[in-house]
Amino acid sequence: MVLRRWVHMAQHFLLSAAARSLSAAKIMRMSDRGVENVFLRLRWPETDGKPVCPGCGCTICWACPRSATDPRWRCKACRGDFSITSGTLFAWHKLPLRTYLLAIVAFCNEVKGKSMLACARELDVQYKTAFVLAHKLREAVAWSMKALRIGGEGRVAEVDGAYFGGHVRPENLAADRIDRRLAENQSGKRQVVVVMRERDGRTLPQVYAAEEGAVPAIRQRINKGTVVHADESPAWNKLHARFAMLRINHQNGYSIGGACTNAAESYFSRLRRGELGHHHHIAGPYLLRYAQEAAWREDLRRVSNGEQVHGVVRLAMQCRPSVDFCGYWQRAHTA
Repeated sequence: MVLRRWVHMAQHFLLSAAARSLSAAKIMRMSDRGVENVFLRLRWPETDGKPVCPGCGCTICWACPRSATDPRWRCKACRGDFSITSGTLFAWHKLPLRTYLLAIVAFCNEVKGKSMLACARELDVQYKTAFVLAHKLREAVAWSMKALRIGGEGRVAEVDGAYFGGHVRPENLAADRIDRRLAENQSGKRQVVVVMRERDGRTLPQVYAAEEGAVPAIRQRINKGTVVHADESPAWNKLHARFAMLRINHQNGYSIGGACTNAAESYFSRLRRGELGHHHHIAGPYLLRYAQEAAWREDLRRVSNGEQVHGVVRLAMQCRPSVDFCGYWQRAHTA
């Protein structure tokens, strides 16, 4: 008889029960009023979900006859009508609130990004609808990074860059191929994502044409007194005058003399796997949005999906209507 001794290994967070506190099945079992209460409590937490006029801030409002999609109220002070989503990122919505909540759950449940083709199939909507909705959610999570500064006295931050887009396909015949490393043989669409990541803190990505363009933003977004780790790129030489720097040449190792940029590399790994495995192609104008989404996912990788969903809904309820992703007359009204 062979006795086997089982070794209890530490379980990954994503495999634990704590990682899953909300599911699509739970949302489908909720009543319409239950779904509305989720948005009410997350939009107006100060009043425990009691409506407040988004125009004048009056708390005295009475219910109007319900519309086909969601309830409406009328303000006593300004006599204006409003709904749960008025003045928010989901203003002028046409889909039921349950569909939006399901979309946010699908968005948060993916650890490397959600394919909009798959989301369109799950929600039974057009691909363009899923595409616009996903970008609104990315706009919401990016709002949490607005004017954010990282680091400080005794803190450590890592800076690194990775290039995306602008791929030039080689010719079929070897004799016709060109040296794609030369500037004259490149497409001009290649951009670099520069990430500033505080250890045990937040992640801030930016998009530039070259790494040198990120130096002013790094000086502005990283507080003085921070010890900055960076690689051997000459673009970071200008940072020595402001920060205590630790540099590493990755041709010699991943961590040498205490210098290490593995946290930044972890972020790029998530972004790169999302690009190759889910999105397959990221257009240049949208690269920053995807980079901010990957930063949000990296920062909240140890947070349950229920908390992530509530956080995204809360941010969407705080954001103003999107200027980039709304109709023509709505865009003019928002601007």
